Amino acid sequence: MLDILMRAGSFIAIIALGFLLRRVGFFKAQDFDVLAKISIRITLPCAIITSFAGKTIDPALLSLPLMAIACGAVYAAAGWLLGRGRGREAQAFSMLNLAGYNIGTFVIPFAQSFLGAAGVVAVSIFDTGNALICLGGVFSLACMVKDGGGFSAKRVIRSLCTSVPFITYMLMLTMNLTKIPVPAFVLSVAEVGGGANAFMAMLMIGVGFRLEFNREQLTAIARIVSIRYALATIFALAYYFLTPFALEVRQALVILAFAPIGSAVPAFTREMNSDSGLASVINSVCMVISIAIIVSLLVIML
Repeated sequence: MLDILMRAGSFIAIIALGFLLRRVGFFKAQDFDVLAKISIRITLPCAIITSFAGKTIDPALLSLPLMAIACGAVYAAAGWLLGRGRGREAQAFSMLNLAGYNIGTFVIPFAQSFLGAAGVVAVSIFDTGNALICLGGVFSLACMVKDGGGFSAKRVIRSLCTSVPFITYMLMLTMNLTKIPVPAFVLSVAEVGGGANAFMAMLMIGVGFRLEFNREQLTAIARIVSIRYALATIFALAYYFLTPFALEVRQALVILAFAPIGSAVPAFTREMNSDSGLASVINSVCMVISIAIIVSLLVIML
């Protein structure tokens, strides 16, 4: 237990370091975008490559993307119901800010450090379905609710085709299933880059952390966050007790269930011409809650 707390404490310390460095001026607001690009487009793909390389994938895990899409649909429906009676704007905002998981820059670092390659592979396969939700799926639905327009499949496809992690997931999954080995040099480089993924992801989270809101926004924050984690608890129990996967996979899914909302949500909220500041606060609040819950769960499960 002490080892788990020490490693979890190191994650929190790196997040705190990023936050403090931004507060003292070492990092500027625009530096978050640079750190995000490094994490999402370089170190995360490297971590995915090293986790998939040489691993045998249980065919049953190929059902995980469908589970991710189903969970996203439940969250979106809950958001629609939560905003019912408050107008289209509130419904669209709730849908967008409830659905999806931050897997690449939040769950995978925890899986790397605590659950090993099997956990990373499981959450990575799950994330191929989650990407459909986070990278345009729910955004298109929310815009449809807000403006009365139609669903944009083109937007979803464009987002997926420009997502380096999603492309890496699909490439490595295909190579793994067809028994195509990763070239030794590529794997060697990926091991170096993947080793830096947890640090870069936690530092990025710290630099981007925001908790600035007024009393009027508190009710909206509490409403969305409470629904989010109530559903997360239901999903976590279902993943652990009702799925047929190996223990380490079920543990990874439990951790995943309590992941915060996707990191791209504030940007999509801004693109929808809604309250992106409130979306950023909700995202940061979820970060704090998720860290506390996930560390507690790791102590219990491992």
